[in-house]
Amino acid sequence: MVKLGYLGPVGTYSEEAAQSYAQWQHRQGKPVTLIPLTTIAGCLEALATGELDLALVPSENSVEGSVNITLDSLWRLNTLHIQHAFIRPIVHAFVAQTQELGHIEAVYSHPQALGQCQRWLQAHLPHACQCPVTSTAEGLHYVAQSSRVGAIASVRAAQLHQLPIVATEIQDIADNCTRFWVVSRQQGEGWPKEGDTHTSIAFSLKANVPGALLKVLQLFSDRQINLSRIESRPSKRALGDYLFFVDLEVNGRPEVVVDCLLALKEATDVLKVFGSYQFLDLGE
Repeated sequence: MVKLGYLGPVGTYSEEAAQSYAQWQHRQGKPVTLIPLTTIAGCLEALATGELDLALVPSENSVEGSVNITLDSLWRLNTLHIQHAFIRPIVHAFVAQTQELGHIEAVYSHPQALGQCQRWLQAHLPHACQCPVTSTAEGLHYVAQSSRVGAIASVRAAQLHQLPIVATEIQDIADNCTRFWVVSRQQGEGWPKEGDTHTSIAFSLKANVPGALLKVLQLFSDRQINLSRIESRPSKRALGDYLFFVDLEVNGRPEVVVDCLLALKEATDVLKVFGSYQFLDLGE
């Protein structure tokens, strides 16, 4: 039985995504058991130490952007590779024990969910304190204890906790969605093979000098490799020192991407290949 870790508890969007992935794996004849953990970093660390076979983690939201703890953890843990990716729509609900929004003093949810509902919060609860917690489902525990607080969570989570739903579809963007990665312990170099559609990497530069990043990006341009995402994150070594996270589109040319990765190894200080993978259609 494959052990798949995810950000729990039951009722989180990660749990819903993990359920979908487990059902897809079951159809392939590969049974999966789901194991909730309390943090995203904890999921990846448990995978790295062998406590899990797979970890499912959110990597990017269409409104709030990348999930930084996922990127930082993949950079820090050297033994992990992305195996699959898929996208799920995210529909938020406001949950509270009162319909009188003026009585709500605090709103609890995961920071990403709070960020994805800023317009609704400003329009309906400008007076309420926004309180980040480790998951959307955790916020519901506060709602259960007081009629003066609310939470942003999924409809399913509210139903599981038997709590009233005050409003639905409160996310700022109607087609709000999150990309999830399924990560395993390292298998090979993670370079693309036939059938892979994307490769995710990160690198640091040899020197912080004019044109250093341009020279690296030119390697992609010369080979006509499209970058579907590029962003910088602090290296945590010194102020102004950055890492660069990049997603490459393979476009049926894995050998060209491999050639580019070989050139990148020479042109960068540290290059980490997080894995090559396909985007799954889970067929729900």
